[in-house]
Amino acid sequence: MKFQKLLMAAVGAFALSSAALAQQPIKVGMSMPQTGSLGAGGKAALVALQMWVEDVNAKGGLLNRKVELIAYDDQTNPALTPAIYTKLLDIDKVDLLIAPYGTVPTAPIMPLVKQRDLLLMGNFSFQVNRTVKHDKWFNNSPWNDASSWSDGFILNAQKLGSKTIAFLAADQEFAQNLANGARELAKKAGLKTVYDQNYPPTTVDFSTMIRAIRSAKPDIVFVMSYPNDSVAIVRAVNEIGVGESVKMFGGGMVGLQFTPIMSTLGSMLNGIVNYNSYVPGMKYPGIEDFLSRYAKKAVEAKVDPLGFYLPPFNYAIGQMLEQAINATKSLDHKVLAAYLHKNEMKTIVGPIRYGPDGEWANPRVVQAQFRGIVDKDIEQFRQPGKQVVLSPDAYKTGDVMAPFEKVRK
Repeated sequence: MKFQKLLMAAVGAFALSSAALAQQPIKVGMSMPQTGSLGAGGKAALVALQMWVEDVNAKGGLLNRKVELIAYDDQTNPALTPAIYTKLLDIDKVDLLIAPYGTVPTAPIMPLVKQRDLLLMGNFSFQVNRTVKHDKWFNNSPWNDASSWSDGFILNAQKLGSKTIAFLAADQEFAQNLANGARELAKKAGLKTVYDQNYPPTTVDFSTMIRAIRSAKPDIVFVMSYPNDSVAIVRAVNEIGVGESVKMFGGGMVGLQFTPIMSTLGSMLNGIVNYNSYVPGMKYPGIEDFLSRYAKKAVEAKVDPLGFYLPPFNYAIGQMLEQAINATKSLDHKVLAAYLHKNEMKTIVGPIRYGPDGEWANPRVVQAQFRGIVDKDIEQFRQPGKQVVLSPDAYKTGDVMAPFEKVRK
């Protein structure tokens, strides 16, 4: 009788603990730059992730549990991210992890997640898994290797009969990896390098370099820069010019996708051909509805009002987690990783299928040319045609216009 009572008590305790677990939210943890150089993009991305949390909870959550997003500001400081993710795992006891926005803050946490054998959803980083080779890494960005970032730029340059190229790149790992990829592509395409300059990340005056490019008379100029650099480079080009020889200018300039920067530079953007993730006119199921809802949230949160670059791809992270969890009925990281490797994900940024390295099997980096941009008009950037898609071919809306100085003026 005593044993029976003990057994009943144990069963009751188990039932209570199971019921308590069912009431606990599924915790999704991450750091996100909300201050520092990537802060503006990070804040916009967080709005999108919170939208996914609201949407999935409105449908009843996942596994009959609500979803909770826990996000800490990493200040765009890679030294902070390992401690933040250790706290998320050991103190907050999160169930799932999303990486911070960007390569530099993400790289330091890769050894940690591999050591603990955890699923990590990547967030617009570049080649952070190249040496770590973690089998539970899944990036949301539409590129894979360095060539996928710049091949559209080089191909369009070839169509213009280009023979020579100049390189200008920030002296940091991310920028150098991309620039090296472009250098290899240029070499394979038979382009002769007539100028190649790396600059310190603290550089604020690019006038000497722009004059040197002008003197070298290249056919195309490939630039790999960060947001503050990109603004300074565009201003220097606008002031000095790059010469009549240049057919194309741009390629890998981070920041020209952000609404505040586009709005600030205005007509100075005209003629630049640059990478992007999404521009108006590209048709994906659900993207327009998302952007319409996002725009209202962005006003309240005082973040990027357009949100083309990062927000849709952050919402897609949530969609992929949702699909994997619903399909497998599991939060086991090994089970979820196996599902993500085997299945094509349906998202508002189109279908995503992963290669063995956790990068997109079919990269989809956009190269688009700014045209007809006027000053002090944010709303113009919502219109198709202000950024003409040159590649990939499936989304192409026009051919490159050249030479650069003529289009710019």
